[in-house]
Amino acid sequence: MKITRKIIQIDDELCDGCGNCVPGCAEGALQIIDGKARVVADKFCDGLGACIGDCPTGALKIIEREADDFDERAVEAHLASLPKQAPDISPAGCPSANIEMLTPISSCEQANEPTNLPTDQASALAHWPVQIRLVPPEAPFLKGASLLIVADCVPIAFPSLHRDFLGGKAVMMGCPKFDEVEMYIEKFAQIFTVAGIKDITAMVMEVPCCSGLPMIIQKGLEKAGKTVPMEEVVISTRGQILERRKVA
Repeated sequence: MKITRKIIQIDDELCDGCGNCVPGCAEGALQIIDGKARVVADKFCDGLGACIGDCPTGALKIIEREADDFDERAVEAHLASLPKQAPDISPAGCPSANIEMLTPISSCEQANEPTNLPTDQASALAHWPVQIRLVPPEAPFLKGASLLIVADCVPIAFPSLHRDFLGGKAVMMGCPKFDEVEMYIEKFAQIFTVAGIKDITAMVMEVPCCSGLPMIIQKGLEKAGKTVPMEEVVISTRGQILERRKVA
């Protein structure tokens, strides 16, 4: 039976056939066919969008259209019919999406570096990846984390980001001007639903196109039905902190 409901749509122009979305779909609704991701059958797609965060190009999004109703029994039969395969570790996947837990450089390690950079220039990054598009909601570094969400231009303008803000936080970065807003909202909603985020710091530039990022985060919170303490930090193009305020 066809009904109007939410379902995944794939942009052929953006899809590069990397295949990251395929294992991200627990229902097996996605396959790579002729070098592009395809929805095998509408009845296999539950429309929740768990696969969206696995796409490095933003080719997947949730839309509403007329489609066959989601069929759990058909999904069970479909999954049972799929061949059991070992995890794909071929270069066709996106290496940038591989989760890594990093150990921030200590002052002693920094002192032993050949370049002997000042201690306050040591990296405080504790995980990979960092791009909003690439971070899966179930990433272990998000569990109970203090979350730093940074607009792409902030690290360039604000040189002491690692020293002043990144230590002890999980970080995600992206551009609210060039990336898809709905994809960001959906990704944040998934994270806030499953990760138990402790608090949020949103760092944006003073330019108008950055101002939408805190709003996107708040919409993600609303969609997840969560309330998390949040601070907004505005950085000038000359690298100064113009404003710090708590967001209700």
